[in-house]
Amino acid sequence: MIGVIGGSGFYSFFGDDAQRVDLDTPYGTPSAPVTVGTVGGHDVAFLPRHGERHEYSPHTVPYRANMWALRTLGVRRIFAPCAVGSLRPDLQPGAIVVPDQLMDRTRGRADTYFDEGGVHVEFADPYCPALRSVVTGMADVVDGGTMVVIHGPRFSTRAESQWYARAGFSLVNMTGYPEAVLARELEMCYAAIALVTDVDAGVDVGDGVRITDVMAEFAKNIEPFKKLVHRAIEQVDAERTCTHCLPHQGVQLPFELP
Repeated sequence: MIGVIGGSGFYSFFGDDAQRVDLDTPYGTPSAPVTVGTVGGHDVAFLPRHGERHEYSPHTVPYRANMWALRTLGVRRIFAPCAVGSLRPDLQPGAIVVPDQLMDRTRGRADTYFDEGGVHVEFADPYCPALRSVVTGMADVVDGGTMVVIHGPRFSTRAESQWYARAGFSLVNMTGYPEAVLARELEMCYAAIALVTDVDAGVDVGDGVRITDVMAEFAKNIEPFKKLVHRAIEQVDAERTCTHCLPHQGVQLPFELP
């Protein structure tokens, strides 16, 4: 099964015929019931990251419950559409980017399932190369870039934004971590698909980033963005062959993965 985790403004993926599944996990309930349908011959599970009515801010999303629930349903590969700000003048609103690196600038988020057992997880390349290649092969998709994940819910100051840009980061986001590392701990392939909704405060002089502008830009692009995710799923191989996202081979875990 393939999973899709929808970001801000991305609250549904199927029609009314999709099956809704309510789940509970050792880490609480996920952001919303999971809806299950089919796309291109694949069984697909969709979960809105922020809830069905955007109940969860970036720092309160139940990330561990979300990822555990998807794994329990049988998901082993995940596309994660998200809204991002641009830190590069050449990446304007409407651009779609598939990052290949992330920088964590969050604080205090529950970001592991291994609070005991001495388990360490390889994370040098945080995104699945097989899933990335599916999307980067599409027209008008930008291949690569570092996404810095800030804590939120506030947007960056100009000084912070300029600092990130000088460091060479391409995108700024609030939810890409710990989602990616939790997927890796659960041995699920994971790739982010980023829709640029704004140019960050330190790149262009102006009023700064406002949530109303972000949501308006996302709403303007949501239907073609959904179609791109549908096309990506249709091009995923029937069988999972990736070994990059299996970090526990030869490792004794303190519990069995769901």
